[in-house]
Amino acid sequence: MSTDRLDTLGDGPFRKLARLLESTAPAAGLPPIDLSIGEPQWGCPAFVGDVIDAHRHLYGKYPPPRGTRDHRRAVTAWLNRRYGLRPGWLDPDRHVVPVSGTKEGMFTLAQVAVPRSADPAPAALLPNPYYHAYAGAVVSAGAEPVFVPATRDTGFLPDFAALGQDLLGRAALCIVCSPANPQGAVADAEYLRRLVALAREHDFVLLVDECYAEIYAERPPTGALEVCAADGALDNVVVFHSLSKRSSAPGLRAGFAAGDPGLLDDYMRLRTYGAAVIPLPMDAAAAALWRDEAHVKEIRAGYRGLFDAAETIVGGRLGFYRPAGGFFLWLEVDDGVSAAAALWRDAAVKLLPGEYLAREVDGDNPGANRIRVPLVHEPKTTAEALERIVDTL
Repeated sequence: MSTDRLDTLGDGPFRKLARLLESTAPAAGLPPIDLSIGEPQWGCPAFVGDVIDAHRHLYGKYPPPRGTRDHRRAVTAWLNRRYGLRPGWLDPDRHVVPVSGTKEGMFTLAQVAVPRSADPAPAALLPNPYYHAYAGAVVSAGAEPVFVPATRDTGFLPDFAALGQDLLGRAALCIVCSPANPQGAVADAEYLRRLVALAREHDFVLLVDECYAEIYAERPPTGALEVCAADGALDNVVVFHSLSKRSSAPGLRAGFAAGDPGLLDDYMRLRTYGAAVIPLPMDAAAAALWRDEAHVKEIRAGYRGLFDAAETIVGGRLGFYRPAGGFFLWLEVDDGVSAAAALWRDAAVKLLPGEYLAREVDGDNPGANRIRVPLVHEPKTTAEALERIVDTL
């Protein structure tokens, strides 16, 4: 990537946080609690190790670029169960591509979705706030990132349809996350129907990041494939799912893309040149995880318990609300950067200012007066962290 593209991106949120805190020691006498990364701490299901051990001999083989058919069939069966899809509508050999973590997978898809020779430059429509990998993907692909507010005024979801026709006309890619990171908003079926229609009307790729889809408060979030099934078409749509959150297995680096078969064919053409491939023992473990629901129910129940604790400790303060999905609190403060510095200095709690997860547009950064609090630790540590946050702020 050229230096000018890196300059356009700037530093990511974690580099910014490191700079903010580099000359500040955490509060003395308190064990530090790191809430800067949304890394699930429940522990990977025990049977994963058994599956990897049983397939250990396969480390001696190159894994196929598109993963094993068993893995793709496990994913397809899960999608059918989870979203009530008609069996046989999704073809595991045409509609599913396992990826070595959805961060890498989404980055590579942007290189396929964005044309290189367009004039004027293609646009990529992103939510604001956003997962920083989205910006890295589209800028590296040569697109102009367009950050669309996802604030309380818009239900914490971006209103892409409100953009001008000229901008929509040069859009090559649109990314939306549901449940949203960090706000926890869930896109309903009508929102997704409108967005799919918009993508087809203006012929851009709609990437729907559904990695938090199995962590929800009450009702399972609607999925983009579920909406597409209504007319039987997958044109322009690709969804991504991951085992990092669903199965508390971030180190497995296993997820998948599913959707438009023509786009996935081009995606695979590019991936064969250099994308990471899941090792076969881990491929087998991923398939086993997609087939098992018991551990997912336990993990989801655990998150609900953490939100119960958060409601008791924080409720009524700092703009607390209980999100429909995901595992973040998106709390209101006077200034997120100052709050993050104070929490490290005075309470030994490390977390991200909302400003670092958003981009300033027309003088406004929608995360400026927010902090992101992931509820990912075991209950005692989570409660301690939340009490320190409330006492400090």
